[in-house]
Amino acid sequence: MTSRTRSPERRPEPLPVQQPERPKASEATRAYPGVPRTQAAKADVPQQPWIPAASLQAYTTAPLASRMSMPPLASQAPRSLQPRPLKELSIEVQEAVILEDLLIILMGYEGQYIRFAKHYNPAVETQRLAGPGFRILPGLDPALQDLTIAMLKIATSYGAIQAFVEVQSREEFGSVNHALCAAIRRMLHDYLVLIVQLKTQFLTNSAFTLHTLNLHTISAGHMMYQIYSLAHDILRRNSLLEEDGDSDPYFDDIENFLENIPRKKICKGGTVLGLITKRLETMSGDPTAKSLLTSLLRDASRPYMTMLNEWLHHGSMKDPHAEFLIREQTSIRRDRLEEDYTDEYWDRRYTLRHSNIPPQLDGVKSKVLLAGKYLNVVRECGGVDVRAVKDVPRYFDDIRFLDNINNAYAVANESLLKLLLTNYALPARLRSLKHYFFLDRSDFFSCFLELGTSELRKPVDSVNTSKLQSVAARDPFKEDVKVEMNKISLIESLTRVVNISGMELDEAFPNPTSQSTETEKVAIGFTSLQLDYSVPFPVSLVISRKTIWRYQALFRYLLSLRYLEQQLVASWQIQNRAATWSHQSSSREVEIWKRSVFTLRARMLNFVLQLFYFCTSEVIEPNWQAFMEKLNGKEDENGGSKRIVSTVDELMGDHVDFLDTCLKECMLTNSKLLKIHSKLVHTCFLFANSTTWLSRGLEINDPDFSGTERPANMNKQQWARFQSEKYRRGDATSSNSASKRGETPLEKMQDVARKCGFNFDRNLQILLDALNHYAATETVVLLGLCARLSIANQGTESSSVSRSNEEATL
Repeated sequence: MTSRTRSPERRPEPLPVQQPERPKASEATRAYPGVPRTQAAKADVPQQPWIPAASLQAYTTAPLASRMSMPPLASQAPRSLQPRPLKELSIEVQEAVILEDLLIILMGYEGQYIRFAKHYNPAVETQRLAGPGFRILPGLDPALQDLTIAMLKIATSYGAIQAFVEVQSREEFGSVNHALCAAIRRMLHDYLVLIVQLKTQFLTNSAFTLHTLNLHTISAGHMMYQIYSLAHDILRRNSLLEEDGDSDPYFDDIENFLENIPRKKICKGGTVLGLITKRLETMSGDPTAKSLLTSLLRDASRPYMTMLNEWLHHGSMKDPHAEFLIREQTSIRRDRLEEDYTDEYWDRRYTLRHSNIPPQLDGVKSKVLLAGKYLNVVRECGGVDVRAVKDVPRYFDDIRFLDNINNAYAVANESLLKLLLTNYALPARLRSLKHYFFLDRSDFFSCFLELGTSELRKPVDSVNTSKLQSVAARDPFKEDVKVEMNKISLIESLTRVVNISGMELDEAFPNPTSQSTETEKVAIGFTSLQLDYSVPFPVSLVISRKTIWRYQALFRYLLSLRYLEQQLVASWQIQNRAATWSHQSSSREVEIWKRSVFTLRARMLNFVLQLFYFCTSEVIEPNWQAFMEKLNGKEDENGGSKRIVSTVDELMGDHVDFLDTCLKECMLTNSKLLKIHSKLVHTCFLFANSTTWLSRGLEINDPDFSGTERPANMNKQQWARFQSEKYRRGDATSSNSASKRGETPLEKMQDVARKCGFNFDRNLQILLDALNHYAATETVVLLGLCARLSIANQGTESSSVSRSNEEATL
């Protein structure tokens, strides 16, 4: 136990040894007058000596935490060391011993008359963090007791703050907590200096009383209360006041998994700064508290501001404790961009920790994220020299704080835009994409189809893509274009994307192989051809796999229209060259059937041409021009070029929006329109592919070709052409025999043409009705297509029925 060095009379000069009538406080508290002789005799019996021992505690990652064991509790001391009861002491002696105890307790230790509460165990971390409770031995004067209880709150706060500093200084709590604890430790040092000074006053000044001690500790008590309240806010966020925090926390941020474990809450980084800021706003009316919390916020934010400036001006991040507002996914690497169809690298490599953003950065968090992302890309490409920036703000309350972020964002954005548009020729690459995927160079593509027809007519598994690859345009980026085959049809692929929705837990994922079996059986080169395009980093951020898929969808759609147009034109050429078609038959029934076939083929061709023209000239080209104006800028009133796209993310968004608009206006994002379009195209393909069979049936069923002599209504040139065609086919005899006529009756041919015409008219009318509906509710541009396609449907039975229904509705 601590020995007394001061008499209860508190005289400034030491009492002479020759005055036994003034016993010291230590003597007054060691003897019990009035104790029976029998008890005194028992006290004379030798007892086991009390030898308290200190030991080293287990290692902790807090560098300045004390590893010495807690001193033994006063209640555990032998009876011989217990003090004299307070009720036996005078008021002056009570004040002296209580003053001495308070000066010890205010430094975190027990006194003789003021001890820890019975329920308090200093070995339990959660109890130390909550702060020790105290109990005063009975017998103290009520006036002294009231003052003592008021000052004991300071001791409780000091004990809790001391434990808080030791716990929050551990490595896993991050550099912001470490800086905060260092600042609090400096304040505790000043507090202890004050207590030592008061101790000196107590020993040397006879006028030093309990009231004097109370007056000198009011400001210190207010400071300790503010720190104590802040510490408890942080500890509650850490869940250290409800459960034992002795278990070793998780130290490393393994792909940001451990930091999100629900049972382990760690309040660090921006969350700590947010708590200090919130408390600062609450106590803004208290000048003392405001000054204290402002000082703590400045000190705690220093490491955070260092990370922020490193991110803003260098694009790198040093965040070993995962406390910065930016999260880095190191598993997402640049080499995976060729397989990334979701822009994962750009969207998820660096993301915001929304729960860890200080209030000072909440309004500019997007700029902070983008500034570092831009500089990170520039630094990886070596396109711009990222130099160190001096004289950056170190605190949140610096007047240059927001200007620093805005300027860093502007510099980073300009650097990456310059790198993309100049060094990596992004506009030229986009034009190259347009040439290849949007059939911009019609002459090249027509030549490509003519030269590759022999390969493209083969089944998809037999197509030699190497031969097709050799056919390339004069383009600076032609080496980046790759010809490939996709066994899944365009309509099926688009339908899968359009119909993607959430699945139940017990729902099986659809097997794409089984769904596309029927398509693969009939897939040929023309229906499976698609182009791929590879670009280097960082252009791959703008021309990503996500955008390449959109380009491929538009390309395959335009190619299918061109291929259907080619088939219908080939049918028209056959019908113009063949004598069986160009000859005016003497049979009225055959001639009427031929005219119906001509009309249906012309209407189908007109439908395809109008649809192709609409997609290229009224959808893709206007949207492309608008996109390029944003990218390259347009001339202002002074004749200069003004760029509308100001950020890389805006450029990426405009690029995706351009492609999405094209897909939507080309009717490739609506499942109903896709289904109708698929039926129309299928009908046109069936009709075009049946031309040869119809020509053979016409030759059999036309009575003018039943004999071997030239009909009277056929000129010599037509007859000669007919004979040469028949000879080329190897028909040595007449083909209009009764048996062959039975194989392909005219009624069957008429039925095929009638069914094709009926299906085409019906589906075209359904398409027109759907287009009118979506033009009124979603996309106005579809009205132009409605007007064009209405011409192809005029005079048909379906259009008459639709007009009658509209009149009935009106």
